[in-house]
Amino acid sequence: MDIHQTEEQQVEAIKGFWKDNGNSIIAGLVLGFSGFIGYGYYKDHKVEQEMMIADSYQAVVELASGDESAYRTAGEAFINENGSSSYAALTALALAKNAAEHKDWTEVAKYLTTAIEKSADEGVKGIATVRLARVQVQLEQYDEAIKTLSNSLPKSFTAAAEEIKGDAYLKQDKVELARNAYQAALSVEGQTSSPSLQMKLDDLVENVTLVN
Repeated sequence: MDIHQTEEQQVEAIKGFWKDNGNSIIAGLVLGFSGFIGYGYYKDHKVEQEMMIADSYQAVVELASGDESAYRTAGEAFINENGSSSYAALTALALAKNAAEHKDWTEVAKYLTTAIEKSADEGVKGIATVRLARVQVQLEQYDEAIKTLSNSLPKSFTAAAEEIKGDAYLKQDKVELARNAYQAALSVEGQTSSPSLQMKLDDLVENVTLVN
């Protein structure tokens, strides 16, 4: 299973959901609170605020294909100004992806940490968490990666988390812990067969056998 592709699909699904349903959700909130505060003022103010944030987010997205420095500056400014918005975490994920394309792993880790902190959505938080752990392994921060994965995650990320733990343990020559983690990843109920993960486990078992 291509975990990265699955994560990208999850992000796009979340974006699509907010694009298709955001106004309806906002309208529902307006109706729900209308008995407690002035309906007209709340509706106009809240909808206008959300539309302004959406427009600002779109402006940042449009910079992605242009000057990288301007894109990052605009993205960071957007996050600082709209930290409580659902768009803040998505912007941080986008900035992390941009930094990853340039192999700037320290910046990737920074943006993913921001995405985790800013997101109220467990799916987005899960995506950012497993990506951060992978980057920490890339940076040889193995203990940090395992600590990152100790946070509560939706069950759909269990297999990915266990595989990354296995990678971190293996880099530390903790062979038994690595094998247990890989086996745990493969045993996740509903997990699609992963040839690369199975290969990691097979290679690990073979190498242990040869040593013994």
